Amino acid sequence: MEKDKVAEILSEIGTLLELKGENPFKTRAYSNAARTLEGLNESLATLVAEQRLGEIKGIGEALEQKITELVETGKLKYYEELKASIAPGLIEMLEISGLGPKKIQALNQKLGVDSIEKLEAACQAGQVAELDGFGEKTQANILEGIARKRAYASKHLLSDAWLAAESLLENLRSQPDVIRCSPAGSLRRFKEVIGDIDLLASAKDASAVIKFFGSQPGIVKVLAQGETKASVILEGGIQCDLRVVSDAEFPFALAYFTGSKEHNIVMRQRAIQRGLRLNEYGLFKSKEETRDVKRLVTCNTEEDIFAKLDLVFVPPELREDHGEFTAAEKNALPKLVEWSDLKGALHNHSNWSDGHNTLEEIAEFMDGLGLDYWAITDHSKASYQANGLDAKRLRDQIKEIIQLNKKFADDGRDFRLLTGTEVDILKERLDFDDDVLAELDVVVASLHVPGSSEAENTKRLIRAAENPYVHMLGHLTGRLLLEREPYPVNVPAVIDACATTGTWIELNCNPCRMDLDWRHWPYAKDRGVKCVINPDAHRNIHAGYLRLGAGVARKGWLEKGDVVNSLSRSRLAVELQQKRQSQKA
Repeated sequence: MEKDKVAEILSEIGTLLELKGENPFKTRAYSNAARTLEGLNESLATLVAEQRLGEIKGIGEALEQKITELVETGKLKYYEELKASIAPGLIEMLEISGLGPKKIQALNQKLGVDSIEKLEAACQAGQVAELDGFGEKTQANILEGIARKRAYASKHLLSDAWLAAESLLENLRSQPDVIRCSPAGSLRRFKEVIGDIDLLASAKDASAVIKFFGSQPGIVKVLAQGETKASVILEGGIQCDLRVVSDAEFPFALAYFTGSKEHNIVMRQRAIQRGLRLNEYGLFKSKEETRDVKRLVTCNTEEDIFAKLDLVFVPPELREDHGEFTAAEKNALPKLVEWSDLKGALHNHSNWSDGHNTLEEIAEFMDGLGLDYWAITDHSKASYQANGLDAKRLRDQIKEIIQLNKKFADDGRDFRLLTGTEVDILKERLDFDDDVLAELDVVVASLHVPGSSEAENTKRLIRAAENPYVHMLGHLTGRLLLEREPYPVNVPAVIDACATTGTWIELNCNPCRMDLDWRHWPYAKDRGVKCVINPDAHRNIHAGYLRLGAGVARKGWLEKGDVVNSLSRSRLAVELQQKRQSQKA
């Protein structure tokens, strides 16, 4: 078992022990051990094999045995027995935002609550508000959390869906009867949250492909399986539907099942206006709905379908009936940004705050990916829970980055780390003074603790944009997809302020954020506000989020020229200085 998975299980054990009301020192030992493993610079498997785990501070004999069992067998009997000893409903309650182990334990002991249904009933009866440490506001928040959990029960993050879909598609391409296959639906359109995964394939023998699909690893249940369609539940609870069509039908089925519904309605209307009928089976010369192959208009690709309807090809990300038809008629669609256009990222964390990798590990990894630069923007001191840096620690970090960059230069390597901070936007000021910010290459200003009103949040964000040392605003609305709604913010007003001050806005492509929302980017682009696609990386592997971010940026109609981190490092350096110089002038 890999290090990160072992750390995740140890952290979960700590949570479960706290849920049971165990000694806090015992629960903390597991949480601390998890953090220790996450920060290891050496292979965990090597430490186990060489029996050196016990030499690590905080890893006693009992923990050493459990970690060894996990690494060597992939399982831990203690963990399985612990989970089995706790009512499943109590564990499920941990998924409700604002409810931690201590509160759940209190609810269980004082009200006998052991399920979400009983918790809801206790809230509706006003019993929760009467408990010490709860109150009316907490009770209302719990009810909101329950409602949110139910509303999102069948929704999934784009990242989870792509991870599952790509594995299935790779296997489908190896099946000898498959001719073409593709994702469809909201996944292909790069919606930040999806329902089911839709896959489409063309094949010589549909039933053979369906049978093959149903036997794939990662499928926990087959819901339905016919001659040309199968529905399954994947690990993680995502439903996946596969449709298999003839290769002649493939372009039409792909366009239809990609959607969106609103886009398809307009496409069908355009066909009718031209004396044609368009459906998932084909484009037909007919005034009535038909599948008569004698009337089929030959189209080998989606591009052919759009051309027959007097349109240039509309990329899947834009198919939302949000202006794509007017642009396609005039051949005025943008040349959308590609993820390969990105040269680096400007909002990332290291183990100096709440990241998991050292500066050198980050530099080596990003250089290995072929990137030009990677900004280190660890939290400022107000984010104490994230081990935020004060001015002294930040200046120490700057020195280390300078030394590391010199080492890379001496080795003849072009990659560089950039110095920076994610500075908190406090109520009346930024968390660092201007003289500190002036020493940095990159400054991201983020609102982590919002105000009580839209007006206050908007004012704070605009004030940050007006600071000449702030290059960009991070995760503007603070949303956490499927978990937390956006802060109330007058987004157009903030965009207008950024247009006036030359401040950039981040598209935070952490899958839980995708903030700023793609629906706002056409307005930002129209106002001349540049986008920065940032993974907000806390681990090296999070660099992969850039691909997802580029897909969502495409959905916002953004081109390479709209995205700051598509610039080379030398061009970026000029742009980073421009705001400071222009506002000082």
